[in-house]
Amino acid sequence: MKKVTIKNTDLEIAPINFGGNVFGWTLDEKESFNILNKFTEGGFNFIDTADTYSWWVNGKGGQSEEIIGKWMKERKNRQDIVLATKVGSETKEHGFDISKKHILKSVDESLQRLGTDYIDLYYTHFDDNKTPVEETLSAYDEIVKAGKVRYIAASNVSPKRLIESFEVAEKNNFPKYVALQPHYNLVEREKFETEYAPLVEKFGLSAFPYWSLAAGFLTGKYRTEADFETTARGGGIKKYFDDKGKAVLAALDKVSEKHQSQPATVALAWLLANPLITAPIVSATSERQLQTIFDAPKLELDSEDLEILNQASK
Repeated sequence: MKKVTIKNTDLEIAPINFGGNVFGWTLDEKESFNILNKFTEGGFNFIDTADTYSWWVNGKGGQSEEIIGKWMKERKNRQDIVLATKVGSETKEHGFDISKKHILKSVDESLQRLGTDYIDLYYTHFDDNKTPVEETLSAYDEIVKAGKVRYIAASNVSPKRLIESFEVAEKNNFPKYVALQPHYNLVEREKFETEYAPLVEKFGLSAFPYWSLAAGFLTGKYRTEADFETTARGGGIKKYFDDKGKAVLAALDKVSEKHQSQPATVALAWLLANPLITAPIVSATSERQLQTIFDAPKLELDSEDLEILNQASK
């Protein structure tokens, strides 16, 4: 598996980022271990989680980090994994929070659950839009200097606050974000392409899109109204089943048939064909789903394929 380097770091990753929100939610511990084993046996090493996954199950989260921590302990493979987690999301216990107090408390709790003494990539998961940027970055400065975090990154942060973060970091010699985790896929293009892509280029960020398969819609398994009733995510993705969504599915069908591939593989390959995208984040709950992910970095779409997909998803 050809590795790529996360920009402005020494972290080398295979170009798929496994989304750990399924651990402790749609996968129990044993099933999670099996998927993680298969993922790493496939040559991949980049795992994404958050301190609050899956708070919608138990009110506070933590299950995903605990499962990953137990797995790494059992496999004795921490040094082989590039591990990303996040801080700042709401739970039933508290709102969005990127205050210094919350970050310093949360990073220690994440380290304990993960059973490690360092986090490779630590994200501002959600901006609370009230904590001064200086305060947040000073907290990151403290935990980077302490060796608890190697690099920092941003997810749901507005363009304005993102720009301010770089200005403040430059002025105060604080750590700078090295990556962005945006919401971006074939049916959700506009916000990233108009608001964030210029910043990814300007600040030399690696981009790891979340919901890269639109929570499963781009797998093509949802073709009728009834299909949306068969999954925990169905209600949230039914909105994509409009004229545009159906056109995207038809385009995925056409391109995947040409390459004897799967719609999910093509949707991920479309992301990887974008020079601004380093590794899409994607989850899997079965070995069959994992195989469609593994095939994506090997699938090279030609200009005709990209045109078909771009036109359908405009």
